[in-house]
Order: sequence, then C-alpha cells, then structure tokens
Amino acid sequence: MDYIYQGRCPVYASFFGAMGCSMAMVLSSLGAAYGIAKSGIGISAVSVMRPDMMVRNLMPPILAGILSIYGLVVAVIIAPSVKEKSALHTNFMQLGAGLTVGLSCLSAGFTIGIIGDAGVRAAGQQPRAFVSMMMMLIFAEVLGIYGLIVSLLLLTQSAKAGEITVCAY
Repeated sequence: MDYIYQGRCPVYASFFGAMGCSMAMVLSSLGAAYGIAKSGIGISAVSVMRPDMMVRNLMPPILAGILSIYGLVVAVIIAPSVKEKSALHTNFMQLGAGLTVGLSCLSAGFTIGIIGDAGVRAAGQQPRAFVSMMMMLIFAEVLGIYGLIVSLLLLTQSAKAGEITVCAY
C-alpha cells in the first residue's frame, strides 16, 4: 500500500503545482507587457499629431493590462493548494491550468499590441476607424477570457481529484 501512495504522491509532485502558479502569472504578465508596450508606441506616435485623441486611445493598454489580472486570479487559486503532500495528477492539472491561462493571455497580449498599434494610428487619421479597432480588441481580449474559463474548470476538477487521493506519508 505504501508503494501505491508513493506512485500517486511523489515528493516532487508539488513542483508541478508551483510551476503552474508561476506560469500563470509570468506568461500572462508577459502578454500584458507586450500589449501595453506595442500599443503605447502607436499612442505616442499619434499623440504628437492628435493630442486630443490621447485619452480615447488608451483602451488598448487598458485591455492588455487586464490580461495580467486573469493570470493573477489563477495563481491566487493555485498557490494555497500547493502542499508538500499532494497527488501528482492534482499538480499536473494545476500546471495545465497555469499554462492554459498564461499562454492564452500571452497570445491575447500579442494580438492586442498589434491591433492597438495599428488601430490607434488608423483612428488618428480616420476617427471612424476607432469603432472597428474596439471590435477587434474585444475579440482579442476574449482569447484571454477563454483561457481563464478553461483554467478555472481544470482547477475545479483538480480540487475534486485531490479529495479522492489522500497523500498520507
């Protein structure tokens, strides 16, 4: 029986949960940082010619900054459940949840940055382009929300799985 516990609850299992926690935060912050930086370049360029549009064009960096909050939510949920004695499959699900939200937010941040840069430049020349830029930004933001939803589903399943396998060694 001790062999079964050792197979399902090795001492290195919590490493994968901790990596899920850190990957959620690091990758989503990278996506947010890229989105803010890339769209900020476009805002700076347009603000020289059209300073009246500066506040209106702040939507891309704001939406990019929200991406890091999605990673923070998942990391805060994972962090308290990372324990020395925990099942391997629970920690693998936590790793999967962290990578899911992190990579989704990374891709959303790249998308928001590129759309934001080109969109604010286009809106600076033609103000009617602002609405289409906002529509594209919303679709880009939803990529991060999809990752958050799937991560929360994975974490719900990992919490249920943790009740089944008891690691008492």
